[in-house]
Order: sequence, then structure tokens, then C-alpha cells
Amino acid sequence: MKIIEVHKDEYTISTDNGKLDIPSIHNFLANETDWANGIPMDTLKTSIENSLNFGLYHKNKQIGFARIISDYSTIAYLGDVYVLKEYRGKGLSKWLIKEIIEHPNLQGLRRWILLTNTAEWLYKKFGFTEVNNPEFYMEKHNPNVYK
Repeated sequence: MKIIEVHKDEYTISTDNGKLDIPSIHNFLANETDWANGIPMDTLKTSIENSLNFGLYHKNKQIGFARIISDYSTIAYLGDVYVLKEYRGKGLSKWLIKEIIEHPNLQGLRRWILLTNTAEWLYKKFGFTEVNNPEFYMEKHNPNVYK
């Protein structure tokens, strides 16, 4: 898949896995989130290897991240989205989601999905809604898998 990079002032969004600061991503996800708290480094590396990743950078410092799991034809799952606290409030999360939604390999999908309990306001701006029929939704969830 073609690497995409977009720039805005001193910021860059890139799909180049070679630019990812994996220790930084791991530190944030393992220590600053509820959803991936305690995630082992090897698990994170495997998830990155099998995803379309979006790094957000200020100059050359990684300040945010998101990844997509997809078949690139019918469905995409958006996960592990974050922007470091000191960079929030600058419109960077909106820019990141916009670039993800507009990625050329993610067009024409029947369904986008995500799970969030902290940023519904952000995703609603991009057309995400609550599940219409939650009684149809099923999951097998192990919240203690990383402990």
C-alpha cells in the first residue's frame, strides 16, 4: 500500500510504519489508557504489523496515533486513537480522523466501527452514530487480557 503523508504547519500525519515510535506508542497505550492498559510490547507490535497505522508528528516527535483494521472493501475498525495531552485543543484529532476517513484505500466501505467512551463528540462530527440496534451487537470481551 502506498505511504501517505500530509503536512499542516509543523505537523505531519504519515502511514509510514518506519516512522512510528513504537516505545512511545506503547508507553501511552499501556499506561495512559483504559482500553489497552498493560498491553505487552509484543502484542502491540503484532497489532501494528497487521494494521494500517497513522502516526501524528510534531516535527519529528510522535504525538499521536491511530490504526485501522480492515478488509479494505466492506469494513474498517478504528482503534487506539490518541493525541498527547499537551497537543490537544489544536484541532489535531479532527485532522487525524479526517485523514483516516479520506484515505484512498478506505473508500466505499459499508461499515466503519469503533468503541469509545471518551470522545463521542469527535466521531459524531465524522458521521459516527450510536448503534441503531444494540440488541444485534455481540462481543466476546476479556478486559483483563493484559493483566
